Amino acid sequence: MSGRADRDEVRGLPRASFTAWAGRALPQVGTDWSAEVISGGLSNLTYRIRGEHGTVIVRRPPLGKLLPSAHDMGREHRVLSALGPTDVPVPQVLAMCQDPDVVGAPFYAMAEVDGVVYRDAEQTTQLSREQRAALAEDLVDVLARIHRVDLDATGLRDFGRADGYVERQLRRWTAQWEASRTRDVDGMPQLLDALARQRPADGETTLVHGDYRLDNTLVAQPHGIPVVAAVVDWELSTLGDPLADLAMWLTYWSGPGEDGSAVPVAPGLTAQDGFPTGEEIAHRYAARTGRDLAHLAFYRAFTDWRLAVILEGVHARYLAGKSMGEGYDRVGPAVPLLVERALSRLG
Repeated sequence: MSGRADRDEVRGLPRASFTAWAGRALPQVGTDWSAEVISGGLSNLTYRIRGEHGTVIVRRPPLGKLLPSAHDMGREHRVLSALGPTDVPVPQVLAMCQDPDVVGAPFYAMAEVDGVVYRDAEQTTQLSREQRAALAEDLVDVLARIHRVDLDATGLRDFGRADGYVERQLRRWTAQWEASRTRDVDGMPQLLDALARQRPADGETTLVHGDYRLDNTLVAQPHGIPVVAAVVDWELSTLGDPLADLAMWLTYWSGPGEDGSAVPVAPGLTAQDGFPTGEEIAHRYAARTGRDLAHLAFYRAFTDWRLAVILEGVHARYLAGKSMGEGYDRVGPAVPLLVERALSRLG
């Protein structure tokens, strides 16, 4: 993974206060550490800390003004800790800091996972057709495992409400839109109205990742066959309808011959031969889980809209000069494209 290393000050990770905290919570870090901002995500910040006695990964909210209820590090820490003993592959959690005086916001640390994050098409081009197909199969299997997590055994039964998922999500993300919008977007009022009118009745409730996609996993090849070594970036996880989770993955997915131009994240990542189409993924998921896909079209429109709201918040931070990394200039133009795509799915 690429980024920048710095033994002095790293934006968002003050050396003096972090070193003092790590001395108590992360003895492997020591005082002579370097930090690398890991590229990729457009929201929370992730650092690789190379310490005197080992490497750890630190995750904190983005810089600048945060929207209410967004970027809750405590929830990420809780769900990762709960999933540790299950068959869902996640990093080992090491420590949580709730004191905002340390780095300016709550954050947590986890162990580094041996694996690769596929973020651009050049990486997946290096895989064979058979490896791409195997990776897609494992991604389907891991999503199915997330959706069958025992909520009582993991202590996640109260991680979210068991009813009214779509209604709550529409209310929450509409409020986020109003709080972060930088402009008027054609079609947004009509889309909000259509989503409210076509909202399906409550369905099944499971753990949902909220942002499941290939570039939110680390992939290993222990025997030459790609497998998901860990699922990361759980900031949007909650209890909800598993079809919404599947739809969110499909929002980012662009299989061979499919147009993924509306999404500025990892463009062309899964467009090579061997990767299935989004429709094929949906049918494989249905076969694996036995779930009915009748409301998938609604959820695909819903997740296009939700991603548009998220990206508008990212765009607002970019305009305010609070972004770290590359690719933020592509975010703003994606918002109206996603709104248009969502409207087309609803008819």
